[in-house]
Amino acid sequence: MIAPIAVTFIMILYYIAYFGFILSLVGGIWKYVFGIVPLLLSALMIYVCMERINEIKKGEEDDLSQY
Repeated sequence: MIAPIAVTFIMILYYIAYFGFILSLVGGIWKYVFGIVPLLLSALMIYVCMERINEIKKGEEDDLSQY
């Protein structure tokens, strides 16, 4: 269960750093447009992490067996 949490944490830090750099370069309304993107991606990553943790708790450690 540590791996999904670690990957989620690393990806959220990446989104913040990358889009923070982009926000420092643009101005005007683009700051708001580019500011929403990392928030949406971070929320999606947290949702996927929570789903993965629930799968692990149910005992579905290997999802490839479903396909």
